[in-house]
Amino acid sequence: MMDMPLDVRETATVSAPLSFEPPKPKSIKETGLTLGFLADLAVKIMYFEGYISGYEIAERMKLPYAGVMDEVLEFLKREQFCEVKGAGGLGESGYQYVISVKGSEKAREVLDRGQYVGPAPVPLEAYMDAFRRQPLQNVAIHQRVMRQALSHLVLNERIFSQLGPAVNSGRSVFLYGPPGNGKTTIAESIGMMIFRDNIYVPYAVEVDGQIIKVFDSINYRPVKESEGASSSKRGDRIDKRWVKIHRPFIVVGGELTLESLDLVYDNVSKYYEAPFQMRANGGMFLIDDFGRQQVRPRDLLNRWIVPLEKRVDFLTLHTGRKIEIPFDVLIVFATNLAPTDLVDEAFLRRIRHKIEIRDPSFEEYREIFKRICAQKGVPYDEKALAYLLQEHYIKPKIPLRACHPRDIIDQLVDIARYQNRPPALTKDLIDKACEAYFVEL
Repeated sequence: MMDMPLDVRETATVSAPLSFEPPKPKSIKETGLTLGFLADLAVKIMYFEGYISGYEIAERMKLPYAGVMDEVLEFLKREQFCEVKGAGGLGESGYQYVISVKGSEKAREVLDRGQYVGPAPVPLEAYMDAFRRQPLQNVAIHQRVMRQALSHLVLNERIFSQLGPAVNSGRSVFLYGPPGNGKTTIAESIGMMIFRDNIYVPYAVEVDGQIIKVFDSINYRPVKESEGASSSKRGDRIDKRWVKIHRPFIVVGGELTLESLDLVYDNVSKYYEAPFQMRANGGMFLIDDFGRQQVRPRDLLNRWIVPLEKRVDFLTLHTGRKIEIPFDVLIVFATNLAPTDLVDEAFLRRIRHKIEIRDPSFEEYREIFKRICAQKGVPYDEKALAYLLQEHYIKPKIPLRACHPRDIIDQLVDIARYQNRPPALTKDLIDKACEAYFVEL
């Protein structure tokens, strides 16, 4: 169950063709936003930029100039919020705009209500429709693909037979067992399989005039479109407020709190950041080291009961209004704590797949050890492995762990380098490595 070097992104999943491509809006009405909302966003951009062309404003807001931004800018000129101060190119989109005194006053008023400056958001209804049309269950992972993606791990047939259906369910998985046996590595490999498929996500979502920032530049990986005339024409038909990304794979650990699972409102900027599960929509959400969070496990699990059951989540605006969003997430809990210490029967019933990642057998340990030796350039020796198992596992009654071969070989290589000798599975180096690695608990 040890990690070996293999880029699982090179594997393929069987996925349905994209059934959702956001069409480019041809009018303000088709954006789903009001003229006033778009004008407020444009005037904030002008306020911070000084001189800026109509084309650049349209690019910042990710909206077409013709039919949308030309009308917005015409409105701002008519209301004397901005002035034209020359031209930097051909056509009206090249006109250079500068904010007026009246426009600056308007911008400060708008900034007091919210300091979001960036791509125009999409309406909540459009967001919900998008995720209904590009569900996680569009991704189907078959046996061959699963074995290829996990070939860098030493797993038995029991785990393989359980993992495949769990991933294809697109629901929830509970990975549990002793520490150091590869639960996180298995979950990450699953995430990378899902990662191969693509979806569209918006930069931001608008609800009652409030903005929820969704796009995550750290965890999202935009798809690099192939160059050429056909892809260029296709891109011209797409609403640029949406980004085509690999299905998301979000990982959290001990930093997870109940507050981070709801909309995060910034009192200074006056807009919201989407919570982890909203950013993970259409992909995978791994809660690593479950049970080690600052919040009590039972409180955290109670937060998930409705989303796991109904496949929708409810988030709260600072005004008190609750909004419903899709919960199309493969959520994976990974823990080395006993399930009975963390959850009750009612919650376990809602977790579709429970998979125990047990200690490796002697044969599995041997295979992991051989792979690590090959990876680290240490000549493998069957007798040396037998000595290691007898003296440092069987006699002291230490359980086998899948991470031990990697860690012990690393220790051995470090010691050999310090002694200026080639690393080898000699008894003295094995003893020194194990003495430095194992401690009595």
